[in-house]
Amino acid sequence: MTRRVLITGVTGQDGGYLAEQLLAAGDEVVGTVRSPGGALGAAGLGHLDGHVRLLVADLLDPQSVKDAVTDARPDEIYHLAAPTFVPDSWKDPTEVTAAVVTGTAAVVAAAGRLETEARVLVAASSEIFGDCGVSPQDEGSPMRPRSPYGVAKLAAHGLVRTLRSGQDRHLVSAVTFNHESPRRPERFLPRKVTAGVAAIAAGRADELTIGDQAAVRDWSHAADIVAGMVLALRHDVADDYVLASGVPRTVGDLVDAAFAAAGVERLVPTREGQIRDRVVTDPRFVRPPEQWPPVGDPSKARDVLGWRPTRTFEGLVGEMVAADLERLRGAG
Repeated sequence: MTRRVLITGVTGQDGGYLAEQLLAAGDEVVGTVRSPGGALGAAGLGHLDGHVRLLVADLLDPQSVKDAVTDARPDEIYHLAAPTFVPDSWKDPTEVTAAVVTGTAAVVAAAGRLETEARVLVAASSEIFGDCGVSPQDEGSPMRPRSPYGVAKLAAHGLVRTLRSGQDRHLVSAVTFNHESPRRPERFLPRKVTAGVAAIAAGRADELTIGDQAAVRDWSHAADIVAGMVLALRHDVADDYVLASGVPRTVGDLVDAAFAAAGVERLVPTREGQIRDRVVTDPRFVRPPEQWPPVGDPSKARDVLGWRPTRTFEGLVGEMVAADLERLRGAG
């Protein structure tokens, strides 16, 4: 069955992978961009030009969001658009709260007014758990966010759950844990690591400066996560699903995997006969230890949806390092 699908934030990391997967399956894809100047090519998705119809929708302008949903007339909506860089939410929580909460409300409201109501998936975040008191976290874990971004995402998550139960609507919340790819911006730690190691391998840098290597995260490939989103939205019963690898890894594990993928030694001898670590810890980037590391339990997605990630952690890091090396070659 061919479906018309609307992806908000189609030029983001997740939106791009999702659009590719849906188009490959024969679906019609409509995507939103924040301004008329938004383009697929600028996001590295030029190969999708002519295959994805673009509409303008700014999360800070709820009417533009509702207009885009009405114009698209979709069978399904994947609401992925949102500010994604958590530290920015501390500077001023006003915009992130408005964008996440009001934007989600506008999407869900507009979907319910269509002649044939659209199914909606909203991308939540592991940030909703925060100091929850347990690790790993599943759909029933306590939710005590510790960032303004997490608070906003929890409000959107709660809205989906409330409207689903109160109005018997097909609304899904996908609680996604850290997921990466070569399309991730370099301000995010995994890309900072792979780009930094690639620069060392290319002889353009001598060391990598990061924060706490003992910090724990749960990393997956973005393409696997969006595949889980499709399974969740197309399941007969709408529900909440944690999408994660379920495997805790440290930043140090990420760094070691990047050096291995680049074929470069992390520890090198000095002229004085000592051993020097190419990785330097900057105290400014070290956060207080997390008592309850953000690690997801994807058992429900596995058991109910049959979701199985297809990429390994080492494969993900290797793909990112290879892409960063290619960028350096292209840059001359």
